[in-house]
Amino acid sequence: MTHPANTPPLTTLPGSTVKYVIETLNSRIVTQEYATEERLPSERQLAQELGVARNTVREALDQLEMRGMIRRRAGSGSFVTYDPDGSGEAISPIASETGPLQLQVMRGILEPEMVRLAIVNMPPKQIEALSATLSKMEAVQTDATAFVRLEEEFHRLIAEGTGNPLLVACYNLVIDARRQSFRAAMYRRHLTPVRIATYQRAYNGLFNAIAARDIEEATEFMKLALIEDQRLLLQDE
Repeated sequence: MTHPANTPPLTTLPGSTVKYVIETLNSRIVTQEYATEERLPSERQLAQELGVARNTVREALDQLEMRGMIRRRAGSGSFVTYDPDGSGEAISPIASETGPLQLQVMRGILEPEMVRLAIVNMPPKQIEALSATLSKMEAVQTDATAFVRLEEEFHRLIAEGTGNPLLVACYNLVIDARRQSFRAAMYRRHLTPVRIATYQRAYNGLFNAIAARDIEEATEFMKLALIEDQRLLLQDE
């Protein structure tokens, strides 16, 4: 199966050019082309490189700061705050106060409905963005941290595919809570190469269901994934 490598769009609120800049920078941050705490190129440099206006870059940086990917410091520039190892503190106080079972309850409420809405609302370009992320997931063999980060990005794209900015904001909190130390430690113990391969097959099935607009199958995957995470949590108790 071929997964087209297009630049993933985000929510329907920013214009298409802003979304292009957001996802270009987001991809560079997630893949650590821009490392944690690294200063991003200036707005002028980014505008020239990407062929867009400076105010477009500025709006994209605003969106990335809202997502907790960067921090903008007056007079100094924009710095990466994304933590690929999940070893830092959660960005949101709410996320840092959320326990493992509370997180699972929230995911159980959001994720099945989220994928249903995404299937109804996602345009082809956003499905292509999911395909590009899936291709990166399928390239991971042993790096549990890299796989988890791409898994988060896959789910974030589904949230953004709903076209509902409030749901996106809520799910960003869920992703923040998923980055707490208990989950990172759990995956270091349990996300073996064999299990990574199993998850890759499952995510391929989810993607195929989304691309086919099969709500029932995609929703079932979300529910089974939640059950598997719950099982891993119980093993750790």
